[in-house]
Amino acid sequence: MDSPRGRIYLMNMLNEGQTAMTPDFVQHMDTCLGCVSCMTACPSGVNYGKLIEETRAEIEHTYTRPLRDRMMRWSILHTFPNVGLLKLGRVFLSAHQKLGLPSPSKLMPKLGKREAIARVTPAKGAKRARVGLMLGCVQREFLPEINAATVRVLTAEGCEVVAPAEQPCCGALLMHAGKDKEALALTNRLYATFEKAGVDVIITNAGGCGSHLKEFSAGFQGKVKDVAEFLVELGPRAERHPVAKCVAYHDSCHLQHAQQVRKQPRELLAGIPGLTVEEMPEGALCCGSAGIYNLVQPVTANELGDRKARFIQAIGPDAVATGNVGCILQMQAALARQDGGQPPVMHTIQLLDESIRGAAPI
Repeated sequence: MDSPRGRIYLMNMLNEGQTAMTPDFVQHMDTCLGCVSCMTACPSGVNYGKLIEETRAEIEHTYTRPLRDRMMRWSILHTFPNVGLLKLGRVFLSAHQKLGLPSPSKLMPKLGKREAIARVTPAKGAKRARVGLMLGCVQREFLPEINAATVRVLTAEGCEVVAPAEQPCCGALLMHAGKDKEALALTNRLYATFEKAGVDVIITNAGGCGSHLKEFSAGFQGKVKDVAEFLVELGPRAERHPVAKCVAYHDSCHLQHAQQVRKQPRELLAGIPGLTVEEMPEGALCCGSAGIYNLVQPVTANELGDRKARFIQAIGPDAVATGNVGCILQMQAALARQDGGQPPVMHTIQLLDESIRGAAPI
């Protein structure tokens, strides 16, 4: 019952009244990663991602979880999509790290320099497009260097970048956890923000967020693009300088399976002189991040993360590249458990930024 086919069988039984919303039923749905790799493998084209999201929403609407579970989920889902609370969390984590205290969680990154993202950053040279940049939630506060690198690359390639500070969470984390109404309210607010800004396209640099926005794109149908997808379509203009590194590439689940964006990140990396790209063994395997999965199902998540870390160590790269903030945090944590946190894990766009600037990552 913990296979995709088994879960679909259970969903059908529930819909036909042959089973009830029991703790066992809920457990089978909770233990699904939601990585949707089954959709890539399915010869019949079953939209399992939609089925599991709808079932999880039904669970949240009709099932009463144990108190401890309810409290944990409430705290997670009221913290991570809340940009204001995350901003406050960054202050506390920064103070914690400056005092040299142990990290409260392996998933917490070492904070770097915070770079302000302007509301509008002009294109360098002739303008080719006016794009909106989705800043995200956790990434905006805890890994802001990814957004900063994204802005630099886009402007270098001739894009005017609009990044409204008032944009909310996109709702992906809530949708994947079954909070569909709350998720769609945030999604609609985000789209309204970019509609007001008058952008040609909305750029995402997080696989899970991009997948969600494409699924619920409303008036922006076809205008939501992953940054790698967009840059390949746009074509390179800025000069690439050599980056003498060996990089292991990790496919984010929602980027490769839900968005079908596989070749574009590799094409961007292949365009960097001097860069060697190694494929990860079991590339379709989830790293265990999966939205809030690594928080609510930590044992299984850690097993998957450790497996991924062993593959990375076998390659022995200078860095790991991926396209999703959750994957970055998950693999950093797994590597820290096994090998002191090396090699560094970064976003694909940071390597491209390093090449265009001809300087080390900021």
